[in-house]
Amino acid sequence: MKPKTICLIGLFFFVLSYIMFSNSAAFEYFKKPVDFAHWFNLIGACLLLSFNNVFPKNRLNSVASVLTALGVVAHIGLCTIDFIMWSYGDNEAARSALSEHLSNTPSILFPFVVVGPSLLFVGLAVHAVNFIKTHTISALMVIVGAPLVGFSFFILKNGILMLLSCLVFSLGLVLLLHRKEIEK
Repeated sequence: MKPKTICLIGLFFFVLSYIMFSNSAAFEYFKKPVDFAHWFNLIGACLLLSFNNVFPKNRLNSVASVLTALGVVAHIGLCTIDFIMWSYGDNEAARSALSEHLSNTPSILFPFVVVGPSLLFVGLAVHAVNFIKTHTISALMVIVGAPLVGFSFFILKNGILMLLSCLVFSLGLVLLLHRKEIEK
């Protein structure tokens, strides 16, 4: 399978997971019989690693590739934590105890919950910086959409805005994947 196709499949699963995350009432539905939202997020994040192979190779791409890879690793960790939380079902005491334990363990909290998953968005946004002069609108969609996903979810607590930000971010990546090279 071609890397561009893998990127598109990854974006599909990633956006699908954000659709599920965006509506908290419906999100509970997607957690039965398995946690589909987090499985789709995990699969999507892993497939987004293919973006490291489709963009031009240069120093900026090397930095972006490392950030993207670290973000994927962090997404794997975060999804694992979320699967464990899901496995507790209605046992709020166990979920609360695990949350408290994670909050008191900075070596897990920061790389896998607070900072790490954002690196996937940062890495892909850094990839987009390569195209700021030639494909300005598409690049800006990625660069602006990336921080808006986190801002809308963690600061504004707005699932719909988070989904819209993810859609803008993803559409920008799709447009960059299918860009026409400008002759020099």
